[in-house]
Amino acid sequence: MKHPYIPYGRQYIDEEDIQAVIDVLKSDFLTTGPKIHEFEKKVADYVGCKYAVCIGTGTAALHAACYAANISTDDEVITTPMTFAATSNSILYLGGKPVFADIDPHTYNIDPLEIEKKITNKTKAIIAVDFAGQPAELFKIKDLAERHNLIFIEDAAHSLGSEIMDSKRTWHKIGSIAHMTTFSFHPVKHITTAEGGMICTNDPKLYEKLTLFRTHGITRSPELLMDKSHGKWYYEQQLLGYNYRLTDLQAALGISQLNKLDDFIKRRREIATIYDKAFSESTFKNKITIPYQASNTKSSYHIYVLKFNLSVIGKSREEIFNKLSDLNIGVNVHYIPVYYHPYYQSLGYSKGLCPIAEELYEGIITIPLYPGMSNEDVNYVIKSIKEV
Repeated sequence: MKHPYIPYGRQYIDEEDIQAVIDVLKSDFLTTGPKIHEFEKKVADYVGCKYAVCIGTGTAALHAACYAANISTDDEVITTPMTFAATSNSILYLGGKPVFADIDPHTYNIDPLEIEKKITNKTKAIIAVDFAGQPAELFKIKDLAERHNLIFIEDAAHSLGSEIMDSKRTWHKIGSIAHMTTFSFHPVKHITTAEGGMICTNDPKLYEKLTLFRTHGITRSPELLMDKSHGKWYYEQQLLGYNYRLTDLQAALGISQLNKLDDFIKRRREIATIYDKAFSESTFKNKITIPYQASNTKSSYHIYVLKFNLSVIGKSREEIFNKLSDLNIGVNVHYIPVYYHPYYQSLGYSKGLCPIAEELYEGIITIPLYPGMSNEDVNYVIKSIKEV
């Protein structure tokens, strides 16, 4: 009999989460109510930033951040190809041009040296992605951005709860460093609001633009009104925004989930440690590379990515992937380099832009990792990979 299916990622929902949503269903506000501000404050306090803006999806968070950065037609934004397409799509939404910089061969994050090579007089911003939960070289990238008068956006969809140490050996939570940091609350992420996102910043002007952008560009705030108020009912549209609001139902779920985040991360790290030990055994020598963790970072392990040395193993990635799938293991691949996609090819991008990212893609498989995994599940994954 087959082992029950083990997905690569899965939400963890308990009775407290369900009750939190029920309580909002029984309240006066299903949306645009008090839970929104409560959730924003809770996230801001957790990551150590001044402002947080919750928004409909992680993609909407990236779109809003690019808008707040004033990305417009023909502006160039440097980013990584090893990410979900939403990262670079958010640049295209505003008429900008994604410029792909290659990755560090150890961390799989965008390489600051490669970023610097790509900066031109058209460059407007940098978007780094914390691949798999491993923080990018945030302080180096921020310094580079500020030296060139660029906006630094951190796509932290993978890294809520991760930490990085500065040159003074002080630890910082992800969300407090870049000019804007975006998070995703999709079900496979560290916490979920079903769908949802957040943008964190310490800049009050960026905060104002972000809050306007998510609500049609409309404000009721007396402090922000550009025209004379007509009365207590008065509101005005100041820019062309979107309806990117999060509901109070989702915010309530997010608040309840955030209460468990540290426990979720603790379990993710426990599983990663078991994997690290298993895949470092002599059985796998020269066959598998485990995720690298820089000494100045603490990953929150959104995903666990193995790199297979296919020439030594004597099997193709597809063979390994399919055999693991047949064993009810929900493997995945993170990621196809963004510019491989037909849409990006139609825009003039071609293979060969980022050789390190392309070589990495050929040999990686993501294996299951989520808080609800039992040790039996973890050991079954290890045993199956040994068999394959």
